[in-house]
Amino acid sequence: MAVKRDPNTNMEFVFKNLLAGGVAGMCSKTTVAPLDRIKILLQAHSTHYKHLGVFSGLHNIVRKESFLALYKGNGAQMVRIFPYAAIQFTSFEIYKKYLGSIIPSTTFIKHSDKFVAGAAAGVSAVFLTYPLDTIRARLAFQVTGEHKYTGIVHTAITIFKSEGGVRALYRGFVPTLMGMVPYAGFSFYCFEMMKFVCMKYSPNYTCKKCDKNTGGLVLNIPAKLLCGGFAGAVAQSFSYPLDVTRRRMQLAMMVPETAKFGMGMLKTLSLIYRENGIVRGLYRGMSINYLRACPMFSTVDKLRLKCKSTLKC
Repeated sequence: MAVKRDPNTNMEFVFKNLLAGGVAGMCSKTTVAPLDRIKILLQAHSTHYKHLGVFSGLHNIVRKESFLALYKGNGAQMVRIFPYAAIQFTSFEIYKKYLGSIIPSTTFIKHSDKFVAGAAAGVSAVFLTYPLDTIRARLAFQVTGEHKYTGIVHTAITIFKSEGGVRALYRGFVPTLMGMVPYAGFSFYCFEMMKFVCMKYSPNYTCKKCDKNTGGLVLNIPAKLLCGGFAGAVAQSFSYPLDVTRRRMQLAMMVPETAKFGMGMLKTLSLIYRENGIVRGLYRGMSINYLRACPMFSTVDKLRLKCKSTLKC
């Protein structure tokens, strides 16, 4: 006999995940915004920062520009990340819920529903928010004294009018979409797997009793850092070259010298490899992703669960 679902309960479920995912995403991205900015500058080989490392680059941003310059582009990121994170986490919960009843739980494909749900959630979110990511990258790449754009709206209008309309706002979308599947899939899958291992084999060290609103056990903060860091590192290791390709394509038309990077994914990928190789080209700035993986992923998960618990009716 089919179980009748309460529509009010389903709406509450969706609303909680939308709000919790959005708030968590905004907080986590603000936390790592300085690392995001230096990563963009390094990935696209900014003439002012390409010879520097992560920490020397951060120091020079503060010295040459200002402390607030560490957060350039974060406004566009906040406009983007709420709908992105909200859509991603809500769709992940929905996909996981329904895929769990479709995909058989055998030893070979155990937890595969989480991989598929994570990948599908990432793809769903990026479809609607990609133009804002392009705008954020343009704003973050600007160096004080050499501004081409004055804000989010001005950036969008300038790109639209001078670079080919809507298509220009989606430049780099193909590598983003291709990279999103392994990134989102492996990050959710690895986090869920690590959480499962911690709860099953070492609950006394990695878990704590949660309040009556959520029930059961939850990971403690050190375990969240471990699981989040591991999940982020694995996922980003697979998808990072495509992330670099996306950035070079998004920023290609800012100056005539880099326009060659806007000619298509395969050509851009090949050009990056020929000019800079693997370490200083396809994986340029990868160490930053390892640094930001723990605080960002664990903060997202902790805040999302906290918001969902607070919103309990």
